[in-house]
Amino acid sequence: MRNSTTTADAWMVYGQTLNSRLLLGTALYPSPEIMSQAIKTSHCDVVTLSLRRIVGSQSDTDASTNSQVFFDLITRIGTHLLPNTAGCKTALDAIQLAHMARELFNTNWIKLEVIGDDYNLQPDPFALVVAAKQLIDDGFAVFPYATDDLVLCQKLVDVGCQVIMPWASPIGTGQGILNPYALETLRQRLPNTVLIVDAGIGKPSDACRVMEMGFDGVLLNTAVAKAHDPIAMAQSFSQSIAAGRGAYRAGLMPKRQTAQTSTPLLDQPLWHQT
Repeated sequence: MRNSTTTADAWMVYGQTLNSRLLLGTALYPSPEIMSQAIKTSHCDVVTLSLRRIVGSQSDTDASTNSQVFFDLITRIGTHLLPNTAGCKTALDAIQLAHMARELFNTNWIKLEVIGDDYNLQPDPFALVVAAKQLIDDGFAVFPYATDDLVLCQKLVDVGCQVIMPWASPIGTGQGILNPYALETLRQRLPNTVLIVDAGIGKPSDACRVMEMGFDGVLLNTAVAKAHDPIAMAQSFSQSIAAGRGAYRAGLMPKRQTAQTSTPLLDQPLWHQT
């Protein structure tokens, strides 16, 4: 992969060493060229992409050609590929699509999505656990897109997921962190699980806040792709995630209920203390 130098804050995901804690999607950009530049500028190590977008329509020559161009462009960037099962509504559909993705992209990584509600694109918790267990039994490294529900995330860990991807808010809304308590609880209760916030991040400060909580990474798409300047926004997110991670590692000061002076004085001005 293109990031060959290991940084002091490198992390392991399913046996792979990553240097960047930003993961980017590849949809909704104004053009493939802008997408490519945004990914490169962000220095991310992982991009997610839809199998349906790559395959295209076999009866439509233009669609197939465009899909091949897109795939070639992504391949040249040199990031880890994380195909997803976007659009699947049953465990069986997701499992079948995951197997197709493994053959096409030559990777056992899969971002598992099983949508249970068309309005807010909330995952189906029951089908998600069923699909995750089967795919893990089939040798996949599963990245399940989940809600911030502790019980659901624990069930996914129990069936063998080393990575959990809870949302901050529904996909594409840009609402940011709607339930900080739930996310903080996940981090506290699943200390040995890689947690990557996926969906709902709207601005760099949202991503920074997530990283300050101790999350391992952030996956986003719309906030960069739909920005007025996706390339500049990709760089901003990269910097904010690094800043949040740095703050977490440095150790945030505890919150207090009362004010406390930063410089204690002995009831008189400095010039009277000599």
